[in-house]
Amino acid sequence: MHARAATAIAAVAALALALTGCGAEVGASDSGKSSGKSGDKTAKGAGHYPVTVENCGQKATYDKAPQRVVTNDVGIAEIMFALGLEDHMAGYVMPDYKASREDVPWKDGYQKVKWLSKKQINKELVLDAKADMVFAGWNYGFGEGDGFTPAGLKKLGIGSYVLTESCRNGSSAKSRGVMPPLEALYTDLTALGKIFDVEDRADKLVADFKKRVADAQAGQPKDGHRPSVFLYDSGQDKPFTAGAYAGPQDIIAKAGGTNVMGDLKDTWATVSWESVVDRDPEVILINNYGSPNAEQKKKFLMSYAPLANVKAVKNHRVFVLDYVDLVESPRNPSAIAALAGYLKEVRAG
Repeated sequence: MHARAATAIAAVAALALALTGCGAEVGASDSGKSSGKSGDKTAKGAGHYPVTVENCGQKATYDKAPQRVVTNDVGIAEIMFALGLEDHMAGYVMPDYKASREDVPWKDGYQKVKWLSKKQINKELVLDAKADMVFAGWNYGFGEGDGFTPAGLKKLGIGSYVLTESCRNGSSAKSRGVMPPLEALYTDLTALGKIFDVEDRADKLVADFKKRVADAQAGQPKDGHRPSVFLYDSGQDKPFTAGAYAGPQDIIAKAGGTNVMGDLKDTWATVSWESVVDRDPEVILINNYGSPNAEQKKKFLMSYAPLANVKAVKNHRVFVLDYVDLVESPRNPSAIAALAGYLKEVRAG
């Protein structure tokens, strides 16, 4: 990380030493109480606190709703927006190629909340923002390599909430994921609803999302053919794909398909092309973001000789969803509906 003024770090740390958050490396016995700025929003929910939530197997207690949250990546920002928590945010960090910010129900969130950086989140950035909580995930902002971890932030008096999709399989494990992806989304909405005293709003969102998923599943044959699907994110020498705990697992399953890498007990991971050929997917689902774009990825897949006899390539069955549709986000239910429509056509022939 690039260092900034030590005085700024010391000042913010001194103001927030009472704060601790819920991070994957914070023991339950060490979980502190999260502080926030005083004001009308906190006073209105005073009778609601303290509240305790569990996040990635660890518990944390909050005396107040955090008031200056910094989020990392698009899906995480939109979870906050969907809950109507813009006034509790100091800003968001995300690249400008990860998602459209116009044609979404919560586009006002992008207009109200400051876009802090298009680059990598770091300690100096969140200190400058006077953050009292960082909402990010392992490999979605948090990582030991650069020292940006919940434990490191705790030392600076800044709390953390870890995206449940990214929870590690143990404190030192490299693989991630502890529950089905949609359950992770519902878990985060419910926990954040409790932290910010918007439980009714969170419950309504979860109920609405479950209904949308059920509607997308209506009419799917219960015992009929489920097309096999390979999620292609990136990579030419070796493909980067989605395992059992990444968003596409549930998106594909609820849409009526089968993730060919569903036995991979991880979220996002690199596999071999040989394993893709062996599993012979009927559909390839492209994760669209940045460069190369979806059309370039499709061109590569269709021209890559080892895939020539794979059903999806032979039959030109390729479907595209955007990055934010496929990571944990409020867009997951709509992505399920879109893919369900396509798989219905595939089943029909």
